Amino acid sequence: MSEEQDNYQQLKTFALSQGVCLFGVADVTPIQDSFHIEPQESIAHLKWGISMAVRLSDAVLEGIEDRPTLLYKHHYREANELLDAVAFRIASLIQEMGYRAMAIAASQTIDWRRQVGHLSHKKVAVLAGLGWLGRHNLVVNPSHGARIRLVTVLTDLPLEVDQPVQEDCGKCRDCIPVCPAGAIHDRREEFEHQSCFEQLQYFAKKENIGYYICGVCQKACREGRGK
Repeated sequence: MSEEQDNYQQLKTFALSQGVCLFGVADVTPIQDSFHIEPQESIAHLKWGISMAVRLSDAVLEGIEDRPTLLYKHHYREANELLDAVAFRIASLIQEMGYRAMAIAASQTIDWRRQVGHLSHKKVAVLAGLGWLGRHNLVVNPSHGARIRLVTVLTDLPLEVDQPVQEDCGKCRDCIPVCPAGAIHDRREEFEHQSCFEQLQYFAKKENIGYYICGVCQKACREGRGK
């Protein structure tokens, strides 16, 4: 086993023991220009992105009809806290191994109107083989659908790299008719970010949710549907 494979297996075993359900690694140098991390020099040599996911509760998501619930709000918050804790522990383990690592918060948006974070966890996840980008602008995993939350750790620890999944949504269009904002269309490129954001604003203020969340399309997007 090579050094890269050994490091990969060590981190994956640890991550899975901490509660994540998916683990993958990508070479992120092709997308580093899209990162919003200052100074840029701090990530210049962090060429590998570790993508991890937790599976959301089917029982909680099934309680969603046409808007987020207070139970989903709590579940969303707890999922992010778990992801951040695991990412922190992975970064600490890498540092103990003598390398550099930077954990990127699961849900820390720096520009809500443009829906921009320090980096796109979705882009890293797709490159790392966790799934593909669906019509609803969420990562779809072959086993869990879109019922996942993501986090990323950047590092210079030599790691084996995963390959992107060669799949797509196929015939499934279950997310299109249920979207409260009407933001989802047949072509992924036609997703209406602004309409989605305005709907999230409405839920946050008018429905007393307090977070920019929805969950309706995540509920609709289940493994293997419409294939």
